[in-house]
Amino acid sequence: MPLTMPEELMLLMLDDATGRLMERAMPAGDFALAGAALSELALAGRIDSDPQRLYVTDPTPTGDPLLDGVLARLGSLLQPQDTRGWIETLAMDAAEMRDALFARLVAAGVLRQQDSRFLWFFSERRYPQASGREEREVKARLLGVLFNDDIPDTRDVLLIGLARAANLFAVILSEEELQRAQPRIDQVADFEEINRALAAAVRDILGQVARYAFLA
Repeated sequence: MPLTMPEELMLLMLDDATGRLMERAMPAGDFALAGAALSELALAGRIDSDPQRLYVTDPTPTGDPLLDGVLARLGSLLQPQDTRGWIETLAMDAAEMRDALFARLVAAGVLRQQDSRFLWFFSERRYPQASGREEREVKARLLGVLFNDDIPDTRDVLLIGLARAANLFAVILSEEELQRAQPRIDQVADFEEINRALAAAVRDILGQVARYAFLA
């Protein structure tokens, strides 16, 4: 069964060597994960957006518990929110989303769960990849878009925007490759309104973090 966009993003955010989420992907990764859920719902024809609001076009459940939970929240709010507002709202529940996605990827045999203890009482959980095939396929798809001039499909456009927001291309590509690919990354990612809203949210939040750190 094909992976959903939130699942693909989780694989890209995992450090292959440690089985942990990469520190450089946080806190932007929380916003990217919220954007991934919205992107998957948009691809499923359940939501749409304009510059003023994001709205439900079809409340029919998708059969995916995580996505259907998000869809229910989108349909329950009386006061409309734009895409950026929903990204920021959903990102507050990113920890629960990550736990659910890890459990699904382990159940599907994509990841393995390793529990250990250090200093006798601190527990630690890691998620090494079972074979790495799924992650390699996702990366190959994205690189195929970035290094040729073909028109990408909407799923890959959205995933490139998510990876950009979480600063993942700095890990996937060498410094030279990233410099060469950055114009193409921005061109492709900005095709979609969700990606533009996500990029704006991440810029503002990271700017706030930097200001607080400076003041401290």
